[in-house]
Amino acid sequence: MILHGIVTMIAGYVLDLAFGDPVWLYHPVCAIGKLISSLEKLLRRLFPKTKGGELTAGALEALLVCAASFFVPWGILHLIRPHCQALTWLLEIFWCYQLLATRSLKTESMRVYDRLKNGTLEEARYAVSMIVGRDTQALSAEGVTKAAVETIAENTSDGILAPMFYMTLGGVPLMFLYKGINTMDSMLGYKNEKYLYFGRCAAKLDDAVNYLPSRIAAWIMIFACFFLGMDAKRARKIYLRDRRNHASPNSAQTEAVMAGALGVQLAGNAFYFGKLYEKPTIGDPLRPVEAEDIPRANRLLYASSFVALWIFLLVRSLLWFALYGMIL
Repeated sequence: MILHGIVTMIAGYVLDLAFGDPVWLYHPVCAIGKLISSLEKLLRRLFPKTKGGELTAGALEALLVCAASFFVPWGILHLIRPHCQALTWLLEIFWCYQLLATRSLKTESMRVYDRLKNGTLEEARYAVSMIVGRDTQALSAEGVTKAAVETIAENTSDGILAPMFYMTLGGVPLMFLYKGINTMDSMLGYKNEKYLYFGRCAAKLDDAVNYLPSRIAAWIMIFACFFLGMDAKRARKIYLRDRRNHASPNSAQTEAVMAGALGVQLAGNAFYFGKLYEKPTIGDPLRPVEAEDIPRANRLLYASSFVALWIFLLVRSLLWFALYGMIL
């Protein structure tokens, strides 16, 4: 069992670094997104358009999405395992590979970098709009760069370290459950008129499941700074000072480390769906944000994911030995 878990996570991680998302294959997160959309349409028809009705519908949506995200992969593995252990293992490795996003996050953010260096500002705005939720039409080159760096920082936790964390605790089904909650929040967790009540349960659930992983990710990023020659001391200082400078209890955790490591100021006011949201800044403006901060952020992303892999493998091994000792 211990070898099974170790090989699954290492193989999934290496495949992700080598190949990124297999664009030729329908991604399971797309299936989860389709389910979220379909359930939203159905539940909005079934429940009244009142505060109570939307809160109830949103809670039911969260329950159904969580159940499907966990029990569908668990059921498939449970059905296959008695007949072919090898196929079960290969499927777990493949799903682990699909649910990690190290390579794809780097690829998408480096498209923004390429357009900033070799294209037009309009092309850079379009490239960054593919990986952020804010309005990008009026962003300056610095604004585009900041948006890309912030996305790398936040997704170091959401897209890589948090899925690893849940894989460590409960294998691929728990990893799927996390991705279901995270996807649901990205689609429903907005504080606008449409989702203020309907998306509240999804947003709160996402806050809960990311609370511990985001903080673990921040300290892993600080530790990874030592291997890259980045300013780990300043990263820690800014983290401790600015980690709460966000409406979300989790988003500023890794953004604060990134701002400190790079010596720049991130966050601040941003437009979402045409509305200005006033947000505090994170970090000190020791120098202007520049396009080269995108590859620098990606180096910290890669180093953090590598450090996290070995930490989580060690934790999984210790948990297994502790459980084995209790059984004996």
